[in-house]
Amino acid sequence: MKSKTKISKQEQRKTNLELIETIRLAKKNKCWLEVAGIVAGSRKNWRNMNLNEIDKEVKEGEIVVIPGKVLSQGEINKKIKIAAIGFSEKAKEKLLKSKSEVILIVDEIKKNPKCKGVKILK
Repeated sequence: MKSKTKISKQEQRKTNLELIETIRLAKKNKCWLEVAGIVAGSRKNWRNMNLNEIDKEVKEGEIVVIPGKVLSQGEINKKIKIAAIGFSEKAKEKLLKSKSEVILIVDEIKKNPKCKGVKILK
């Protein structure tokens, strides 16, 4: 796990204001620090996941955090709450069709600062 100092140095190179806010909020709590470390780093290290991968790893009703982008390959057969940096349009459509909740990581951190019941897929 990266130190807060290293995350802060990497954060200074970012230009996306939403991403910067996500990193700053995630650094404040120990359980979100791992997400901050991944998102502050290079984009090639982000965890982009397809719906079929997510479907295999989660249970009905879970809150899932993907430190990257959710892609549309496959189907999701469970009703879950999923937080990510971004979603492809088709992935968002499929998730909403399966009655899953779609949210950005920054909003989930604001709603759930203690990351209660959150499963981070990396």
